[in-house]
Amino acid sequence: MLIPHDTRRALDVVVGLVNTAPESEPTDRLTDVEALHDFARRHDVSDVGELTEDDVRAVREVRARFADVFGASDPRAAAELINRLVAAAGTTPRLTDHDGYHWHVHYFAPGASIADHLAADCGMALSFILVSGELERLRRCEAPDCRHAFVDLSRNRSRRYCDSRTCGNRLHVAAYRARRKEAAG
Repeated sequence: MLIPHDTRRALDVVVGLVNTAPESEPTDRLTDVEALHDFARRHDVSDVGELTEDDVRAVREVRARFADVFGASDPRAAAELINRLVAAAGTTPRLTDHDGYHWHVHYFAPGASIADHLAADCGMALSFILVSGELERLRRCEAPDCRHAFVDLSRNRSRRYCDSRTCGNRLHVAAYRARRKEAAG
């Protein structure tokens, strides 16, 4: 599946955003302006102006809607959720080549709030996945103690864990130890 760099980056941002929620982490990681600013910096979200507590609340609402997309039961349900997000953001597609990146499309209006920015760009990235017939690539980690979201970009759509080095390895080691214990009697 060929995904343009701007879409891939937006998918990484939406996964990062969804994974800040209490469903994915022991505590909410978007609790204040400083946490939101840190999120925007870590994910290289462009055109972020002054942030306020209202921005934090709005981004948390967008995050909840994105989480619903990852849990959508079918493409029609996902499309309805994405359509509402993108429409509410007031998308304004425009070409840009900022910060050393090749030409790509931004879907948020100049001067948009960070919530509208995320809803537009990340919503359009999710729509790319849906339009490609790849909704099943939007997943939650199968480790029993982890609910992190991820986009499975493996060739055969076989990824089961958010991170094979942590969740996947931990489960494989536990299964191995259980088999050894059972064999030992």
